[in-house]
Amino acid sequence: MSVTYPRGFRACGISAGLRHNGNPDLALIVNDGLIQSAAGVLTSNRVFAAPVAWCREALAGGAVHALVANSACANACTGPEGLADTKAEAGLVAELEGCQQGEVLVASTGIIGQRLEMDKMLPGIRVAHAGLAVGGVADDATSRAIMTTDTRPKTSEKEFHGVRFGGIAKGAGMLAPQLATMLVFITTDAVVDSEQLQEALAPAADITFSRVDSDACMSTNDTVIVMASGASGITLSPEQLREALTAVSGDLARQLVADAEGAHHDVLIQVTGASSTDAAVAVAREVSRSNLVKTAIAGDDPNWGRILSAVGCVPESVAPFDPDLVNVSLNGVTICRGGMIGEDRELVDMTPREVHIDIDLAAGDASGHIWTNDLTHEYVEENSAYTS
Repeated sequence: MSVTYPRGFRACGISAGLRHNGNPDLALIVNDGLIQSAAGVLTSNRVFAAPVAWCREALAGGAVHALVANSACANACTGPEGLADTKAEAGLVAELEGCQQGEVLVASTGIIGQRLEMDKMLPGIRVAHAGLAVGGVADDATSRAIMTTDTRPKTSEKEFHGVRFGGIAKGAGMLAPQLATMLVFITTDAVVDSEQLQEALAPAADITFSRVDSDACMSTNDTVIVMASGASGITLSPEQLREALTAVSGDLARQLVADAEGAHHDVLIQVTGASSTDAAVAVAREVSRSNLVKTAIAGDDPNWGRILSAVGCVPESVAPFDPDLVNVSLNGVTICRGGMIGEDRELVDMTPREVHIDIDLAAGDASGHIWTNDLTHEYVEENSAYTS
């Protein structure tokens, strides 16, 4: 189970015919609880999809009863017509559920610059609504309905102090903050209002989803939504709620990296000894975006010179440090010590799926991390033929 693991939720995933392979492509999640709280973190790309614009407005209203999502089409860069299509989706769900149109969130993922096939989308919503259910089958179909180039669904379920949390996510390529190219839907049966939920989600997303950087490409549709039903009757403290959302978000974010297109290695870049957290993250992100570093890792080559070169690309105003004091370890072997040659690079075992790059700037006490992956032939092949 996942999104219906918390009490008070039903879900359904169906094939509306938006994807030519017949796989599920339309998801519907409904909150039946007495509480209709919701929070969201959306893309910061200045080019954003119609559903993102709609969600921003709907979330401001504070109450969310349902969410409808589709794959195969991003409904981005589609102008007023795309926004009208989004409103039509929300309007139909509202009609079926007897709620207000503004209480329905909409999310889309897929190819940019194409109109939704509304002759398939609207009948599909009716079918999905009729099939709303609780349990593993419903959850599995819902998680698969939002997949694009993903090879497998991403799900999570956890319980904290008697409160349940469940989540699904999609994302494989174009992973970069803020957030990553993702749709993430998390449900909880906690008793919490929308403002408290937002205050917990924002920092949780900041250290999980925003620390995923696969290829430095930010999407137009990034959407993370949390919905609360209150069905548990339990109120968590702000700290407990933030801890729970961080755990679920971290689980889903890690699964996103593991399914990055064609990746052979999942790479954790941990920076310590920084002057600030922002400085540490900036250095880690610079390394994560170096194609030279990523291709070396793909080839199982412990080429630490490329890592140090990427570290040096960060402006001193952003991350002050002395290059002659920097240490770099790769899978536990300190191959660069004090900005110079360290242990023999032949000691580094690059065969594990996980590769850990540890960078000590020796400039302070702060730390930060980024998860990324290597750059392989498969990634190029997948993304060179995405629309063909």
